[in-house]
Amino acid sequence: MAIRLDVTDGRSVAAAEESVSECLETHSEPLSGLVNNAGISIAGPLEIVTAEQLRQQFDVNLVGQMAVTRAFLPLLRKHGGRIVNMGSVNGLVSAPFIGPYCASKFGLEALTDALRMELKPWGISVSLMEPGSIRTPIWEKYEADMGRLLSDLSPESHQLYGRSIAAARRAACRRHEAGRHPERVARAVVHALTAKKPRTRYMIGWDARVGAVMAKVLPTGLLDKLTMRYMGLSG
Repeated sequence: MAIRLDVTDGRSVAAAEESVSECLETHSEPLSGLVNNAGISIAGPLEIVTAEQLRQQFDVNLVGQMAVTRAFLPLLRKHGGRIVNMGSVNGLVSAPFIGPYCASKFGLEALTDALRMELKPWGISVSLMEPGSIRTPIWEKYEADMGRLLSDLSPESHQLYGRSIAAARRAACRRHEAGRHPERVARAVVHALTAKKPRTRYMIGWDARVGAVMAKVLPTGLLDKLTMRYMGLSG
């Protein structure tokens, strides 16, 4: 049963919870799991990203996720259900021109860790997906957003960031073409929802695994240099 839901609208979240609750009661079924998958990506240099855009990024990717989780926790608590949050390798390694997105995913890492420990007394497992590049429309949207950003830049901003934004846009095309099929993530989500012992984290894709190791072992300066080189940027 599909339910239209805006994670940034409290009334929409409450209405969705009520619909699900009624459906479960009708069929005498428990709520076994909640998958927080809502997400957007605000692209652009942080100097240009507005406060309103930054708030929108966090409202969808972070605040909205927790709003939905709070709403459904009473149903999950009744039968020790499970929660799966959709993170990203960019919650471990930040990158230029997607700073707002990375910040929201870094925040989701922290909230997921805290939530996992807080809900342990009720047997509610909390797992985090950490995929690398996945072939989804978010990359096409990112490329389109970067194209619009380039065309809308003021002459001064274009002089400052034009080349770098164009390079980041090309890098996004490469990542999209090299991305894994979404089914890889879906299988990991199913495991987190059904396995006897779900993992706390699911690293999906070689780029996610490499990024996680690099974030742990490399000096910050070297990590910055490699990230920028990967995106075709000089610095």
